Amino acid sequence: MPAADVAQAHAAQRQALAVSAAAVAARAWTRVDPAAISTTWQRQLTAVAGAVSGAQLASAQTADPYVQAALLADGAPASAQYAVAAGAFAGVAADGRGLVTLLYEPAITALAGVQGGQPPGNALRAGLRQLNMLVRTEVADAGRTADQVAATTHGVAGYVRLTVGHSCSRCIILAGRWYPYSAGFQRHPRCDCVMIPAAEGDDPPQSPQGLYDTMTPEQRQAAGWSKAEQQAIADGADIAAVTNIHRGGLYVAGGRQFTHEAAGRRPRITPRQIYIEAGNDRDEAIRLLKLHGYIR
Repeated sequence: MPAADVAQAHAAQRQALAVSAAAVAARAWTRVDPAAISTTWQRQLTAVAGAVSGAQLASAQTADPYVQAALLADGAPASAQYAVAAGAFAGVAADGRGLVTLLYEPAITALAGVQGGQPPGNALRAGLRQLNMLVRTEVADAGRTADQVAATTHGVAGYVRLTVGHSCSRCIILAGRWYPYSAGFQRHPRCDCVMIPAAEGDDPPQSPQGLYDTMTPEQRQAAGWSKAEQQAIADGADIAAVTNIHRGGLYVAGGRQFTHEAAGRRPRITPRQIYIEAGNDRDEAIRLLKLHGYIR
């Protein structure tokens, strides 16, 4: 099986975990009372955070097997001195916050809507949309971060971005691009893209123009290209330039980030922060990943 097929199967497995956790959260949201949004949502938060944490754990547990399978599919060595400590990626948001703190935000959104004059039903639906986005994003981010750590311990030089399913224009223009192993994965909320371990110069399985050419005009518009932008591309304009001209790009969480540990324990810096501080020094990255409990 080609590495790209391994990656697609890996992405589907991770997406299923995210969808399942989002369904648990959505059922809990139905118990929110429009007359007491904050109080009734707080009663659900522990169970919802537990479901999301469990999905994050399951997602991170797939990292080592996935990287090994992808490397073997390319005929590359697939051994590592350390294993990913999957539990280190569960129970915390990608930006270092605790899950309960993050998952309270939909209640704030709903409350703001009601206070701003929205009908309660509309405000609750806005909160539900945000909840779905947060849950699916955090499960995917936990898995992607674990994938990057697994790639580090396997000595991988870098990775190639692979789009999955009906990706947006922002992701498509990055398809097939190679990044060093320490580069943060650019994504947006609910992004489903994955990384494939790869050496610099390997033939990428996708290209922006190749993906664009397989799409219908309707699919291109759904991905984010207006009719005018499609015409510009047809007339020879650069696809990346057209896409980026008025849209914000994807984000990589920055700043010196810390996870929120239990009282009395020192905070851990996040994997993204470790790569920032280690730079291109893989040994230092390994040392910090081990120090902060991300590998064992």
